[in-house]
Amino acid sequence: MIFSLTILGAPNHSAAPSTGHRFAKALLADGHQIYRIFFYGEGVYTASRIMVPPQDEYHLSKAWQDLITEYQLDTVVCIAAALRRGIIDEQEQQRYQLDTNNMMSHAELSGLGQWVDACLQSDRMITFGE
Repeated sequence: MIFSLTILGAPNHSAAPSTGHRFAKALLADGHQIYRIFFYGEGVYTASRIMVPPQDEYHLSKAWQDLITEYQLDTVVCIAAALRRGIIDEQEQQRYQLDTNNMMSHAELSGLGQWVDACLQSDRMITFGE
């Protein structure tokens, strides 16, 4: 079965990213396919590569990055939600002449059209968060 996931909650304030991560790992372990992961709203904070949790806490952003890299998962971060929250890739850094960028690698900034495409291409679209 082909799944796509939408992550809506911020890693520091919601169980959505951690529940979505566990669900994604379970899907892949069971032989299912993930068509796309879409970070939207507060969920875009999960895509920050400069988040550093306390040493005794799970590093959720890194766990997502590792999973995305290992399985070469198509990952989209909503551009409108990301820019509004200061999650910037290299292209937007140059466009807005900023000093740095902070978005995880192996993900792309894009719009809701990618989410619609994921809905059409997947057997199931699962949303984590409100």
